[in-house]
Amino acid sequence: TTTTTLEAVEAVVKARRSNLRVDPEREVPADLVQRLCALATWAPNHKRTEPWRFVAFAGAGRARLGAAFEASQRAEGVTDEAKLTKARSKYGRAPVVLAVVSAEGDSPTRRDENRDAVSAGIQNLLLGATAAGLATLWSTGGATVADEVRALCGCAPGDQIVGLVYLGWPLDGDVAVPVRAAATITTIDA
Repeated sequence: TTTTTLEAVEAVVKARRSNLRVDPEREVPADLVQRLCALATWAPNHKRTEPWRFVAFAGAGRARLGAAFEASQRAEGVTDEAKLTKARSKYGRAPVVLAVVSAEGDSPTRRDENRDAVSAGIQNLLLGATAAGLATLWSTGGATVADEVRALCGCAPGDQIVGLVYLGWPLDGDVAVPVRAAATITTIDA
C-alpha cells in the first residue's frame, strides 16, 4: 500500500546519518558502488543534461587522492605537518571515497541547475547506501576546489566537485538521531 511504501521511505530517510566510524579495510563491492551511482542519476535534472560524473577512489587510489590534497595544501603555503598528514591520510578512513562532479553547463543558470541536480543525486546515493547498510559522510571543503584534486578527477575547467562521499561498513552501533525542527509550511490557497 501507499502508506507502507511511504513509511519505508521515511524509515530510510530517518535512519541516514553522517558516520565515519567504518571499517576501512572491508571492501565495498564495485557493483554496489555502481548501483548507488545509478540511483544518483534518477535525481530531477532540468533539460536532461545528465551533469553527474563519478570518480571512485578505492585501494591505493585513496592514497593518490590524499597526495593530491596534500600537494594543494603545500601549494597554498601550509607547512603545519599535522595538517599535511591529515590531508594525506584522511581518505584512508573509508574503503571507498566517491568524488561526485557536476558538469559546467552552457549558462550560469544551467550551471546552477546542474549542481542542484547533482546535489539531489548525492542524496539519492546516500539514502541508497543507508538502505544497503553502509555508513556515509558527504564532505565538502578545500579538497573539492583544489586544482590537484580536480585534475585527478578529470574535471573540465567549469566542472564542480559537489562532494566527496565516504562509503563504508559501520563498525559499531547506531549514531544518535539528531533533533530536527518540524517543517514550516506556508500555504497560499487564494
